[in-house]
Amino acid sequence: MAAAETVKNTVEQFTTAGNVAFKDAVEKSLAQLNEMNTHSKKNLEAVIASVTASTKGAEALGAQAMSYSKKAVENHVAAAKSLSGAKSVQEVIELQTTYAKSALDAYIAEVSKMSDIVSSSVKDAVKPLNERVTAAVERLQAAR
Repeated sequence: MAAAETVKNTVEQFTTAGNVAFKDAVEKSLAQLNEMNTHSKKNLEAVIASVTASTKGAEALGAQAMSYSKKAVENHVAAAKSLSGAKSVQEVIELQTTYAKSALDAYIAEVSKMSDIVSSSVKDAVKPLNERVTAAVERLQAAR
């Protein structure tokens, strides 16, 4: 009888220990899965923020290009009208030189504006991605 009781107690202890170990493993797996889901959600949010920033930058760049093009055409038409009203070849050369200089200055200023827009857009688009990379690196270092 004592041997049967000992076997019964051993089986119960083994079963209880197995159930506890299984429960702990399931809980750890669920916690890790939840953490992975949270991490993935944050990564997706970062990608969306990056795409949104890129889109805004592209829209701003397009609007700036359209504005510049419209203004350049208006200036070109105005220059053509003033050239057609010139009284001498000397006046045509002066008007054309003045127009060419102003057109070049406007172009250089426009390239600078567009460069600023692109630079700002890239910075804004990369920022959320960099934050996620930093978080991942910190997580890996903490796991060590």
